[in-house]
Parts: sequence; structure tokens; C-alpha cells
Amino acid sequence: MLVLVLVLAGCRRESAPAELPGAASEPAGAVRQLAGHLQRNDLVAFARDALPAEEHARLAEAWEQDRTRWPLTELPLDEQLGPLLATLSAPGSEATLRRSFERQMAGQDAALREAARSLALFGTQYVRHQGDYSDEERAHYAQIITALGSWSATAPLGDRKLAAAAIDRLAAAARDTGLDGDPGLDGAGMEDSLRRLGPFAAVVKAVLAGYGLDLDRSLADLRTGLVEEDGDRATVRIHYPLAGSEIDTTVSLTRRDGHWYLTDYLEHAAALLAEPPADGLLPGLPAPPATEPPAGPAAAR
Repeated sequence: MLVLVLVLAGCRRESAPAELPGAASEPAGAVRQLAGHLQRNDLVAFARDALPAEEHARLAEAWEQDRTRWPLTELPLDEQLGPLLATLSAPGSEATLRRSFERQMAGQDAALREAARSLALFGTQYVRHQGDYSDEERAHYAQIITALGSWSATAPLGDRKLAAAAIDRLAAAARDTGLDGDPGLDGAGMEDSLRRLGPFAAVVKAVLAGYGLDLDRSLADLRTGLVEEDGDRATVRIHYPLAGSEIDTTVSLTRRDGHWYLTDYLEHAAALLAEPPADGLLPGLPAPPATEPPAGPAAAR
């Protein structure tokens, strides 16, 4: 869920940005609609409008079958969300995490900034040349990583007071979800998990704002415009400020049943739904009947 926010996030602007050409078009409006859901932390509405109803329903069923956790799969390190929730919501997690912060990060601003710089360089090269990304994603994510690397160079990452407050807020928010790790996510299903994660996302954004990364302001400043529309295909320009940088990129959209959807989301969903279940059976089909192994001379006839 965090990468889906960062992709459309940034920091405060002094004046209202001008509209981009084609802002009133339906494809451009579809992108802004998703950004609005994220600004309101309405993850249920985001998932509903990100895909056609059929794909959404099939992915919700796949979640219940423990085959996918879309839309969380759009996040980097999405498999770590369950463990993160478990760690934060564990009894006494605040004291444990504060001790860990003191040992590893407190007062180490210079080292943390150098580590962030190195990570940003590695991440930029990775998304440009490796990984399973579309060309649009590669260009976009490289800008995001570079901007966040610049932000981390001045962010007070080693500040003890900020860290203590952040840990307390995140731990309380994680407990409030009632999703104590992977089992909680599995049991709640897609819609209920997303509903409970909405307030948690709001706290994550508030904590980041305390470190100088105001994602809600950025979502409000996001602008979209139409580059091209050809039949059921369209290209939309997205422009937003992120950590002092101006991100400018394009995304492809596809019209399905009169509605516009990000092409990457449609392709990601198709790939997830094409994956066979762990037991190798197609969804909804019963297991084949068990058969006794042949034995004795009868097996030869």
C-alpha cells in the first residue's frame, strides 16, 4: 500500500498548481479518482475502482484462498506487511523497538544518510535495468527513488524524540487494525483487511509528515492531463512534487466496459489470476477422486 501512495505523493506547494491540458478528460479523471481515494485512506474504494468488477471479485476470492493479496502486491516488499503488523502489534513492542532504535540508529544521522544514499543509487539502477517492470514503471520509479534519496539526505532519521513518538503511534495503529500479522490478513479477507488498514495508512502518512514528507499534501497537488486517446487506449501525464523534486511521468490506461483503468494494474491482475493454486488445481474445481494403486495380476489386464 505505501508504494501505491508514494507513486502519487509529494510535498506542499505554495500556490494551487495549474491544470494540465486534457485534465477534464475521462482517462485523466480516472487517475485523479484513485489519488483521491488514497488521500482519504479509503483503500476499499481504491481497490474497487482500480480494476473491473470481475477481476476485483476474482482477486477477492483468491485472497480468501491465500493465493494473492492484491492490491497490497503493488507495494515493494509487500510480503513484509504481515510481519510488520505482527511486530508492531505485539505486547510491549514499543519498548522493544525503542531499544532496537537506540542500538542501531539513534544519533547516527550521517551513517543513515550515507546508507540511504547508497540504497537510492542501487534502487535506481535496479528498477532501470532489472525486475519485472514496464517501461513506464521503470522511468517513474527511478524518479521516485532519486527524489526520496534526496529527502533522506536531510530527514532527521536518527532523532530519538521523533522515533519514540513514531513507534508509539505506529504500534497503537497496528493494534487497532486487529490484523496481527499474516494470519489476521488471511482471516479478514480483502475488503475487511483494506478497511482496517485505512486508518493505519493514515498514521503512516502522519508519521512521514513528521519527518518532512507530507504525502497528503502531495496527493492534493497531483495533476493529470491527457497526452493521447485512441479508441480504448489512452496515455495520461501525471505531475506532482515529491520531496523537493518535480516528478513528471506518463501512464497508460485501457477502457473496459466504459471505464478507464491503469493498464499496468490490469496486466498485474491478469498475471496473478493466471497463477495456479499451490495444490495445482484450478479455482472452484474439486480435487480428483483418490484412486487405489493397482495390485497383483489384475493390474496387468
